[in-house]
Parts: sequence; structure tokens; C-alpha cells
Amino acid sequence: MLTPADFLHLPYTADLTEGGIAYALRTVSRNNTTYNRMRRIVAGVAVELAFRRHLSQQNIPYEIAASMPLAEHNRHDVLLDNRRCDIKSFFISYRRQILQMRRNPEALLGAPALVPSDIDAGEGHSDNDLYIFAFVAGLKATLPRDIKKVIETNQPHYFVHVMPERWRNPAHWNPLGALTLKSEADEPIAVEISGENEARDFCARVINLPPKKKIGVDDSFYSISSIHIKENPTARLGIIIQNKTHIIAPVEWENIWVYGLDILLAGFIARGEYRRRAKYIPAKTQVFQYNKTRVKNLAVPIASLKPLHDLFDRARG
Repeated sequence: MLTPADFLHLPYTADLTEGGIAYALRTVSRNNTTYNRMRRIVAGVAVELAFRRHLSQQNIPYEIAASMPLAEHNRHDVLLDNRRCDIKSFFISYRRQILQMRRNPEALLGAPALVPSDIDAGEGHSDNDLYIFAFVAGLKATLPRDIKKVIETNQPHYFVHVMPERWRNPAHWNPLGALTLKSEADEPIAVEISGENEARDFCARVINLPPKKKIGVDDSFYSISSIHIKENPTARLGIIIQNKTHIIAPVEWENIWVYGLDILLAGFIARGEYRRRAKYIPAKTQVFQYNKTRVKNLAVPIASLKPLHDLFDRARG
């Protein structure tokens, strides 16, 4: 039986959020993206990076292998003792829950270790694979008062606008041609455009826009997935491609920076054992991690997982 003493706490540093954002931007064109989903991706990648860092620091031998064919683009997994580690992380951003996790970590033992049933049933998995379950405690700044505080206290932020579907996934894969941008801000701003090229590889371009002037950009974009600005958005930004104009108002930017506080690795279980013991949890069920689950999940109690130090000792051996 797992106990809170078996939980592994890893420090959350700003570079983990930076790595998570870099990956999240590459998934925008391939998913039905929401800003909350982007933050969950950021937090999930942060856990994976922190996990690898811990293995290296503790001299635990591991390898890196490409994820399963149906996994997210360019995702890679850790192999420990030749067993694929599939980390399932949960982003906890409500202050009440974060305080509960800190003051009463035993509460996590009763939480469900969730895996979406369609993900578990996907091709390419082995019963020898390992599910590792993690919780990320972190805050987000999305409300105007929170953004104001972030700016005033010089905290990191990352303002993104996801482009409409017709720009992210155009019906015909042809070069978009010249872009025209115009900022209505009173000061120069730096704008980063992200999208894909002819080979559907991710590409990005940073453009310095003077105030209230149109700037033409010739580039090899075949799609445009998102726009990022470094400054606090205070004025409209327009982008024109092929006589189509998209205007971004100041309220249409979202801060996807995850202000991570703690990473908690709870435990692990072999996929075969998980499937034998798991019970189904229907969609729209309230659990510790979510007010309502979005899809049907499999679940076992966190308390029934195995402690990670057993896995690390085996990998060293």
C-alpha cells in the first residue's frame, strides 16, 4: 500500500514551463485546441522534463524512445529497464486543492489514477509498459486583475492567440503567400507567428512591428496556427493573408504560462495489472482532479500504486 512518504516531490522551475510552451505550440494545428488544454499540455511536458532531470541527477540509467504511433506529434517516452514509461499527469490549479495537497497529502491516496479508456485501448501498447501518475500544483493568470498583477510584479507571462480553423488547417495545402501585419499600439511590439511549412514541419518567425504601420512579410508558411506577443496586449493587431483579414482584440489573447509550484510523482503500475484491476468511470463524473471528467476513464486508487523507489532500484540493478 502506497503512503505519502513514498511520494516523490520534484522542484518546478521556470525552464520547465518554457519547454512545455515550446511543445504546446507545436500541437495547436493538430488538435481541437483550447487555451486550458494548452496549459494542461504545458504542465504535462513540464513533468516529463522534470522526471528526466531527476533520473539524470540520481544516475538512474534510462533511454528515450519515440512515443506510440497515435501519440502526440514528436512525443518521446522514457524507457526504464527496457519498459516504456507513460506519465499521466494532472494539473491542479485551484488554490483550495493545492492547500489540501500540501496540508493533507493523504487525500491524494483516495484519488483515482485515471487513464482515458480510448487511450489505453490504442494500438502499440504493451502490458509491460508502465503507467506513472503525477500531480502538478500550479497557478494560472487569466483574469484581468491577475494579468495586471503579473505585469506590475514583472512575473513571466506568455500571451497567445490561436488562429481560426481555416488558418490552422487550410482546405488546400498551398503556400499562403505574403502576409501583412498592422499593430494599433502606440509602441513597437514583437510578434511571433507559428505555423507549418510545405513538409508540415513547425516553423516560427519573429517580426518587429512599428506602431500603426503596415508591414509586409514574405515567408513559406502553409498554415498559421498561433500568434504570440511579448508585451501586454493593449491594442488591436491585424493580419491579412490572401485578402482575408483577421483582427485580434486585446481581450482575445490568453496567458498560457503555468506558474508551477510543485511536481508530485505518486507511483507506478504495469499496464497489464492496471487493466486487470481498473474500473470504468463514466464521463461527467466528479473526481479529485476534475469537477467533471470529459471522457470515459479507467481508474484504480492512487493508494494501490507501487512506490517509485522500487522502480528506480530495479533500473539501477
